Amino acid sequence: MIRVLFLSLCLLAVVNTPARAEILAIKEVTSSGGLKAWLVEDHTIPVISLRFSFRDSGSANDPADRQGLARLLSNTMDEGAGELNSSAFQGELNDLSISLGFSASRDEFGGSVKTLSKNRARAFELLGLALTKPRFDEDAVERMRLANLSRIRSDMNDPDWMAARLFNAILFKGHPYEMNSGGTLTSMATLTAEDLRNFYKSALSKDRLVVSVAGDITGPELAQVLDQVFGQLPATAQSGKIVDTDLPKGGTIALLKKDVPQTVIQMAMPGIRWEDPDYHVAEVLNFVLGGAGFGSRLTETIREKNGLTYGIYSGLSVMDHASLISIGTSTRNNTVKQLLDLAKAEITALAQTEITPQELHSAKTYLIGSVPLDLTSTDRISGYMQSFQMEGLPADYLDQRATAIKAVTSADVLRVAKRLLKPEALIVVMVGNPEDISPTDTISKLPNVE
Repeated sequence: MIRVLFLSLCLLAVVNTPARAEILAIKEVTSSGGLKAWLVEDHTIPVISLRFSFRDSGSANDPADRQGLARLLSNTMDEGAGELNSSAFQGELNDLSISLGFSASRDEFGGSVKTLSKNRARAFELLGLALTKPRFDEDAVERMRLANLSRIRSDMNDPDWMAARLFNAILFKGHPYEMNSGGTLTSMATLTAEDLRNFYKSALSKDRLVVSVAGDITGPELAQVLDQVFGQLPATAQSGKIVDTDLPKGGTIALLKKDVPQTVIQMAMPGIRWEDPDYHVAEVLNFVLGGAGFGSRLTETIREKNGLTYGIYSGLSVMDHASLISIGTSTRNNTVKQLLDLAKAEITALAQTEITPQELHSAKTYLIGSVPLDLTSTDRISGYMQSFQMEGLPADYLDQRATAIKAVTSADVLRVAKRLLKPEALIVVMVGNPEDISPTDTISKLPNVE
């Protein structure tokens, strides 16, 4: 836990971490009302970026017959608030060059505001109105509902989207993650302004709030903003907690047949969580497997040597209630089996022999060096801080991560590969018309779409 030092100033409390982080100098700020935020001050440019999230308030909380509710809420909370209708609210944002919006993921509901320092008073006032007095006018709700229905119909013709939708339905069957966060044609058509008001009232509360700010603002000033913007929210949320999910058994091959020239392939096996002592070793392992793109083993073998795909990538996916090692690609229908065999062979090889010194060096250099290069804007910095807080990571996480990755050895990578990379645990989801493939599950209708 971060130790904090309290000092009183104008009835506000500003809390600083005991030492400046090497990569990000993060301060923890506490308002007089007890609200907390992380802050990176930067007075070199007159811009402020604030991000906020509410834990356990995302689309996983959508009722089964109200899929897309959190998404529609995120679309409508900035469509008028208080005395301002949609046109007036959006007009002020445009006139003052304020970027304000909301978003919903499976696990969280949140948003952001970015403003010039000279307009910050009105920017934060508008954000506070949107959070505490959203209007949900019928015309605005209907406009956003129709836009979402149009999006769903368009997505239904996209093989990549269909594969992602099927991927969630297969991997998380019986769990809220199985639902379509973007809504179905049926559910989106029936959502009402009252549904939005009920979800808004039940899920957005101070006990679930996480705030990160970067830019031209001091700790005492931010402490005032926290109470101004978020102080009127309910103390606690009414929506329930989501339980963890287990992946289906390995060997599952699910196929949605479509008459398309290429088959889209998504693969997954159980992953690793942020707090696991081997997570940073797994980052190196993933980079070598497929995270690097060009230079990774999957790309070199499957694209460069065999010409089976335009691109193949692996990744570590960490959600609140599931963690995966995933691989995504596409290939001609007549080369699906060959690609799967080669991918499994590369997974097996990594668990049998140590990676080369050059692979280890390249992975470390990129994983450590790419992060500071990414911290080039207040948006990026506040985004990083938000992720750390949502995952319960310390303020000096980037420094700890760099130290941990520097210490990784080839032997460590082999040990973790033996632990994580198990071809027999792979779950494969495909959309297309592959040859020489015997699926364990043939899907006739894409779940949670219509």
